[in-house]
Amino acid sequence: MSEPTGVARDQLRSIVERVERLEEEKKTIADDIKEVYAEAKANGFDTKTLRTVVRLRKQEVAERQEQEALLDLYMHALGMVPDTTDS
Repeated sequence: MSEPTGVARDQLRSIVERVERLEEEKKTIADDIKEVYAEAKANGFDTKTLRTVVRLRKQEVAERQEQEALLDLYMHALGMVPDTTDS
């Protein structure tokens, strides 16, 4: 296998360094997010529920409604929700 030319080597080095910087930024952001969740927990919020809310807010309304309908269907099928039609 031949050695990369000077231009290709410089381009490769640049790409690798950019990825390394972005990976470091990603780690910093992840640490910041962890701190926000810790702050929320310290203020009495349930972090598992907060994570669910954040995930749901990323979804389109139709996608979220479909998931909620399927969850409701499955829970009824498994007897996890009382059947209110017998009243």
